[in-house]
Amino acid sequence: MKVILIEDDEIIGEMIKMYLTDEGYIVLRVDSGVQGLSIIKEFNPDIVIIDFLLPDLNGTEVCREVRKDSFVPIIMISMNTEVLNRVEALIAGADDYLCKPFSMKELLARMFALTRRAYQGSIERGSDDKDIGFRAEGKSIIIEHEYRAIKVQERRVETTFSEFEIMNLLYNHPERVFTREELIIYLRGIDTLVNERSIDVHVMKLRNKIEEDPKNPKYIKTVWGIGYKFSPN
Repeated sequence: MKVILIEDDEIIGEMIKMYLTDEGYIVLRVDSGVQGLSIIKEFNPDIVIIDFLLPDLNGTEVCREVRKDSFVPIIMISMNTEVLNRVEALIAGADDYLCKPFSMKELLARMFALTRRAYQGSIERGSDDKDIGFRAEGKSIIIEHEYRAIKVQERRVETTFSEFEIMNLLYNHPERVFTREELIIYLRGIDTLVNERSIDVHVMKLRNKIEEDPKNPKYIKTVWGIGYKFSPN
């Protein structure tokens, strides 16, 4: 599935793009309404995500222009929680309105709901052989994305939602260092109650589940003063 993301905030935009890409989507991100409108016909997306406040056009203006010749599902995202803004977006043609901060899992769930509705169930997770999930292998760790499972030495370990998401992100970007702030944004959005200490707790629990010696981790390593990274060894 292809997604156009019209979001001018660099941090939010890149984290959404990263998350959806890891989930198997093809994501094209632009940072202005004019850019979005100029490429929408050529890219032919399955869903469009539009920020309410853009540097050039208002998100509702972009939505109205898209609706002139397309019924593609549209999700409006915004820091503004006012009911009038939500009503304005829906009247302009948006199918859904999601207030920031939001969890990436909620965004994905709403996208699933809209695409099911738009295509009458023809696009379902795992409904064709090309989209049965993601499976990546290291020497002793396997992530089975379709089952949301982590296997260590052929032994499946149970994880919470946040533990799995952190592991999935780190695993699919080996040796890349993620700050605690980036991990917080990836899990929950911006300005939430999730804090750096909770990230450390999730990582500690992950190490207890996948590392032979959690006190001297082989896979999930701390980069002091910055954050964490995954080393496939």
